[in-house]
Amino acid sequence: MEAHESHELIEQSEEHRHDSKKWTALIISIMAMILAVNNVGGGNASKEATRHNIEASNFYAFYQAKSIKQHLLKLAVDRMDDESHNFPIKLNPGGPYSAIAMQALADRKGQYVNDIARYESDEKSGEGKKQLLEKAKEHEAERDHALKQDPWFDYAEGILQIGIVLLSISILASMPILTVAGGILGLIGTACMLNGFFLFA
Repeated sequence: MEAHESHELIEQSEEHRHDSKKWTALIISIMAMILAVNNVGGGNASKEATRHNIEASNFYAFYQAKSIKQHLLKLAVDRMDDESHNFPIKLNPGGPYSAIAMQALADRKGQYVNDIARYESDEKSGEGKKQLLEKAKEHEAERDHALKQDPWFDYAEGILQIGIVLLSISILASMPILTVAGGILGLIGTACMLNGFFLFA
């Protein structure tokens, strides 16, 4: 091999190495962009899980408050049933006050019975126990969905960061095996991120 041929081979090798470094740098940039998108997705999933957990807790607390009120009204109705058999008759059997007391007791009892039914289910306000339980379960489902998403973003973040490190080392050390390894990790990390958004698996 003559000197000028050897020189040409060296130049071609240097040019090839330079092109390889440019492509590796481009892959690093793309992976960094994917990592940024992944971090936004992971942050949103974490915030959504927290928000829906708080909302579910609020609705369960509201449900419990309604249950307590409903129970107290049921106790009051039971007491009124007892009083309607005893109190007015002892007061003045057959007299006008007895009829008025009985009517007042019946009206109050009717109001309590209506309130008990309204606490159980209130389609108009959406604040009956039935509606509150449905809302709490909806927020629980949203929370569970976000909690399933979150780990995939964590996996993607770790894998993409390792891939970027390997690709950076491959530029400095000129080791093609590290470029391949970094590229494969980039693909795996991207797949994890997409699964975080769409939960394919």
